[in-house]
Order: sequence, then C-alpha cells, then structure tokens
Amino acid sequence: MTAVVPFPASSVDAVARSRVRRSSRRRLVVTVLAVLVVVTFAVTLMVGRTFYPPGDVLRVVLGEQVPGASFTVGRLRLPRAVLAVVAGLCFGLAGVTFQTMLRNPLASPDVIGISSGASAAAVFGIVVLSLDGTAVSALAVAAALGVALVVYTLAFTDGVAGTRLILIGIGVGAMLNSVVYYVLSRAGAWDYQEALRWLTGSLNGATWTAVVPALVALLVLAPVLLGQARNLSALQLGDDTAAALGVRVERTRLVAIVAAVGLIAFATSACGPIAFVAFLSGPIAARIVGPTGSLLVPAALVGALLVGVADLVGQFALGTRFPVGVVTGVLGAPYLIYLIVRTNRAGGSL
Repeated sequence: MTAVVPFPASSVDAVARSRVRRSSRRRLVVTVLAVLVVVTFAVTLMVGRTFYPPGDVLRVVLGEQVPGASFTVGRLRLPRAVLAVVAGLCFGLAGVTFQTMLRNPLASPDVIGISSGASAAAVFGIVVLSLDGTAVSALAVAAALGVALVVYTLAFTDGVAGTRLILIGIGVGAMLNSVVYYVLSRAGAWDYQEALRWLTGSLNGATWTAVVPALVALLVLAPVLLGQARNLSALQLGDDTAAALGVRVERTRLVAIVAAVGLIAFATSACGPIAFVAFLSGPIAARIVGPTGSLLVPAALVGALLVGVADLVGQFALGTRFPVGVVTGVLGAPYLIYLIVRTNRAGGSL
C-alpha cells in the first residue's frame, strides 16, 4: 500500500500567504481605480470655460438651483460625464470578456468587426437614409448585433476557435470599413461632417436621451457577465479542461458574446466607436492586478478611467479641442503594433 506523503506545513502556509497577498493587491487596485474614476468624474463637472467649486457642483447634482451652474453643470457637463463613465464601463467590460473567452489579446470588438458594423450602419443611416438621433442609434445597435451573429456563425465549426473568429472578424470589419468609405465619398458636406463626428467617437453634445439606453444596457447586461466570471476564467484553460470542470462551454460562450456585444452596441450608439478602449482596458487591468482572479471589474474601471481622462485631455490639454476618440486612438495604435511585434518575436501566433 502506497503511503500518502502530506505537503510540508511551510509550503501550505506559503501558498496561503501568496493568495492573501494577491487578494489584497486586487482589492487595493479595484479601490484605487474606483476612486480615480470618481475623481475624474468630479473634475469633468467642475472644469471648463467657467470653473465651479465642488460645493456648487454637489448642489446641482442634488437638484438645487444654482445660478449659472444649473445649466452649465446640470445640462451640459453632467450628461457628458455620466456618458463617459457608462461608455467606458461598457467598452472595458465587453473587451476583456472577448479577450478572456477567446484567450487572445486581439479579440477585441475594435478588431473583430463589431464596432465596424455599428459604424457602417450609422454612416448609412446618416448619409443615405437621412436619419438622426435615436434612429441612428437603433440602427447601429441592430447592425452590431447582426455582425456579431454573422461572425460567430462563420467561425462556428464544432465550436468556436479564437483565432478563426478573430480572422473572420477582421475580414468582415475590412469589408464594412470599405462600405463606410464609399458612403462617405458620396456624402454631401453637412452629412459628411455629421457622419465623421459620429465615427470619431465623441462625447460632444451628450444628452440624457443618449445616456439612458446605454445605462440601462449596462445595468442589465453587466450582472450577466459578472455571473459568468468563473466560467470565463475556466475557458482560459481550454475548452476541454473547462468542460471537464463542469462548464457548459458553448452556452457560456454564447451568453458572454450576446451580453458583451449588447454592451458594445449600446455604448457605440451613444457616443460612437471610441477607439481602442475595449482593446486596452483588459491588458492594462492584467498588468496592474496581476495573474489572479477575474479581470471583469478591474477592466471595466480602467475603461471608464481611460474615457474620462482622454476626454479631459482632448478638451483642455492640447491647445485645441479634440474628440475623445482621437486621444484614445493615439494611445491604442502604438500598443497594437507593439503587441503584434512582441508576438512575432516570441514565435507565437495571433
């Protein structure tokens, strides 16, 4: 009979201490990120052509009438600040969901064609159908969901392989971008400017009409993804291993894709496709949290912080005002190049 050799007590203690350190680091990072998001939100409400002190801002938020501040803060800055947080949370949460589920940092809605679908539909609606406002948003949501369904269907062959889905998504995105360029080439001056403003990704002119649908989508779909956090983490080990652990792989993947695409669709319909926020949030969160636990909450907070800070930089730090999508695009493009170069040097595949 083979004797069972117990692990040394010192090894068990070391593992326990390591888990406690990782857990403490995670809580600290999440707390700091949440505080930074709140601070950025407050700064967005206070600064502008007219500076309002925190007391006046708080009174406006609580519903009091403050001369001057009630209009500037309550009608102009507050919807913009709320949309920045909501859109950032949606982009960050959806992006890291795709990256975790497909085990590839390139598996972002920016890359695999979903944002391109919303953009193509919005441009077509603005230029060809002469739509605006809610109608454009609804068309963008429907197109994003439709493109996700097409990409998923084309990539499905006895399951969905991450690399296959990414490559198909890139191809579909390229076709949709061609549609965008063609429609823009036929647009009149006014429609061209309106479509270009939407394509850039901007919080300018944010209204509660645009904020509310995105906020409702976040409140409904975020809990769905958070409820799948354990299963998504298991998928990182591979489909076979996840299935052996009791995860219903295709069901988990389908639920996650529907919820993540819904978040991307509604956020994009509210403020346009803010470039690279979904792509950057997960890797940044992974760097600062470390290799432990789900990245859903940290990545969502990173997304909100990226959008909020980029909007402030675009408004006040560059001498002239730029849409938030321009700033995030400048940040994201070099990282995409770095990621591809690093993968090639390591001899890996995307």
